[in-house]
Amino acid sequence: MDNFVDKRDFKILEADKYTFFVLTRIMTRNCTLLLSDHNRMIICYSQSPFPVWIWTADDASQEEMETAYKISDENGFLDGNHGINMKYELAEFFMKRATEQGKKLSILKNMFAYDCPKLADESILTPVDGELHHCTPDDLEAVTDFKESFHTELKLDMTDREGYRRDSKALIEDGHLYLWKNADGKYVASCDFRVTNNMASLGLVFTLKDFRRQHYAENLVFQVTKEAARQGYLPMLYTDADYTASNACYVKLGYILRGKLCTIG
Repeated sequence: MDNFVDKRDFKILEADKYTFFVLTRIMTRNCTLLLSDHNRMIICYSQSPFPVWIWTADDASQEEMETAYKISDENGFLDGNHGINMKYELAEFFMKRATEQGKKLSILKNMFAYDCPKLADESILTPVDGELHHCTPDDLEAVTDFKESFHTELKLDMTDREGYRRDSKALIEDGHLYLWKNADGKYVASCDFRVTNNMASLGLVFTLKDFRRQHYAENLVFQVTKEAARQGYLPMLYTDADYTASNACYVKLGYILRGKLCTIG
């Protein structure tokens, strides 16, 4: 296994470009661990508190799965403090193998990957008050509030306030971060998208507790999807497969299920 990636790796990920969209993006950066054989396996860990990503070929052998397991074990990824994103077949192997070692691994999250080649007509939206707001540096503290609330509530990739502020600053500078401002001038929901090649991955979809079930997120995601498509990108996103309401909303807007993967830990 080499500790670098090249054009061969991006080529093999084309077959899983939806489920491993994030891996395609993060493996171009400085990572704590990056291993690839450029053909059958890629293992990538950016840094704490983010998850480890393991890509394997669909027909991965038992020997290849064992290799992935051993590398994960040797690097401390099975210590209970890491989440690992992978295909379901590999997850089943990991859980069985861990049991043999007296360890316990389980699926922490089921994820769906969607894209939106054609956005639904705006008439399907439930009307709401307010408008789309494109974030500027003046919104740094408001965005940091959303980042902190989002990660704390979901217990996902948690860090400290300064970490959320740093990430928020980067999102604003990237130029694709939006909030929904209601008629009272309050920011009630957030959404951004990140670009890799011709695809725009939506994220940070979050509505503050006091404003939920009022269709703000539905309208915000619609407008952000529309903007991403207007800029020439194919909109896509990940969802928690077990959250029925959000999945139904995305399907309503025109998103199509393209792939499945899971997080174990």
